[in-house]
Amino acid sequence: MRKTLRKKMEVYSTLRQKVWELVHGNDLLATKVEVRARVLSAEEAIGDPGRVDFPLQKGKESLIEAQFQGARGQAFTDHPGNFTGTLGEVLGLPLKSNRNRALFVVTLNAFLRHLGRIEGTVHCRNEGPNLCAQELVKYLRERFGRVRLGFVGLQPAMVEACSKYFPLRVLDLDPENIGREKFGILIEDGYTKAEELKKWAQVLLVTGSTLTNGTISEWLNTSCPTIFYGITIAAASHLLNLPRFCPFSM
Repeated sequence: MRKTLRKKMEVYSTLRQKVWELVHGNDLLATKVEVRARVLSAEEAIGDPGRVDFPLQKGKESLIEAQFQGARGQAFTDHPGNFTGTLGEVLGLPLKSNRNRALFVVTLNAFLRHLGRIEGTVHCRNEGPNLCAQELVKYLRERFGRVRLGFVGLQPAMVEACSKYFPLRVLDLDPENIGREKFGILIEDGYTKAEELKKWAQVLLVTGSTLTNGTISEWLNTSCPTIFYGITIAAASHLLNLPRFCPFSM
């Protein structure tokens, strides 16, 4: 248990250290900065994507937004919270709770956007999610062919699009999804089936929300290509050199 917790926290320790180095390098430690995180409604976050099965629309997740000197960053979480303070205070938060991890991650996204290190930290809207799913199929077919594809996190538009072209297995943590079929695919338990999926899949697609819910360490250093998707992992993918797919984010 302690070994698992230590492995999980190493990811956040690495991120924290890399951000501290950026703060020193940009002479921002002594700068008083206000960081505000607020919960966005489904309409604010994604507009009208033409479907109503996204976790955000069902109230299973919330999208929070941070602003750092005019730069915006967003992140998904199941434990949203508001925060006003300095960058230093955010970097000092204990990261054992989903709420604090979300505040930390969303702030990193806004901070690195401010520095010009990353783009695509704001969620796409309206037709964006469906266009993203179509682009994902093209992206995967061009790079990998017809592979066994493992999804970590039920992203309905992506799963539906990919189910038409790839042998597919999907893991999720929502009890309301586990054991049910979506688009002809049985949704499996993300806690108990992770190791089995890693052995089965030839390519893994992992939601960036694993960074805020604390399960990301399960999906690092896998034996097959692993691609993280979404806005939540924008800053972390840059700092940790992780492949990221999020073509229509703003």
